[in-house]
Amino acid sequence: TQDLCLQAMISESLIFYALVLLATGIAVGFFCGLLGVGGGFLVVPVEIWLLSLQGVEATMATRIAFATSLAVVLPTAISGCRKHSCWGVVLWQEGVIIGLFGMLGGFLGGTIASYAPGELLRMIFGIIVILAAARMLFVPHFQTWQEPHKRPKKSIIHYMIWGVAVGVLSGLTGIGGGLMLVPIMIIALGFNLYQAIGTSSVAISFNALGGITAYAINGWGLEGLPSYCLGYIDLLQFLLLAAGSILAAPWGAKIAHRLPADRLKHIFVILMFYIGLKMIGAIEWAGL
Repeated sequence: TQDLCLQAMISESLIFYALVLLATGIAVGFFCGLLGVGGGFLVVPVEIWLLSLQGVEATMATRIAFATSLAVVLPTAISGCRKHSCWGVVLWQEGVIIGLFGMLGGFLGGTIASYAPGELLRMIFGIIVILAAARMLFVPHFQTWQEPHKRPKKSIIHYMIWGVAVGVLSGLTGIGGGLMLVPIMIIALGFNLYQAIGTSSVAISFNALGGITAYAINGWGLEGLPSYCLGYIDLLQFLLLAAGSILAAPWGAKIAHRLPADRLKHIFVILMFYIGLKMIGAIEWAGL
């Protein structure tokens, strides 16, 4: 009887984990398609929570969450990019340049995160996100967002520098980089909103690939990892998250092109403020 009860509890736990991961994946895909962000802001806390419930050590759980989050970003971003491309707002040349240098930065960031204190990295990233959100909210760059066919006029050096910088942040935090890249594209590189959201899907695919490679190499053969891990990447969690996200990304992209630019801006700014406050621990400090 005890064995049967134990088996039933294990089965219920597995079903619970699977449903949570599938639901998170759907939300990730929707936000990726809607706002051009990778969705790691949702994946990372959920994964850390589930891994902690399974008894995985805190630092190890954080690194696994970062690595698996980036693995989910890759197919999600590709899926969202296909839908944005149909609308003609993906600037492929700019996106590939930013992405290639972002891949280099992502590898560097993932390598650093494999050894650096996660708490400090989250604090730095949270502050940067809050500053970027404030800049987007108060700087009047949004009147040009309604010019869907105007191409940005920046040199390749600008794309290279910002690509590496965002790639490093992506690897450090397990977030695809769209959270930072979309406002950078608008404010610093001259993209309109829809171009930034569509093109960021290309760039964050490369960012994720660089980070994935770093986490796979640096986590290879370590003790204390769950079963079915490729380095720090939890393959079982990846499959469940990716299944939901790939399905939902085109849906989010479709809705993005039906919303007014100002409304998209406000959604993005609110999201950035929340993530920044979450990263620095202000949400928990306030008891929220």
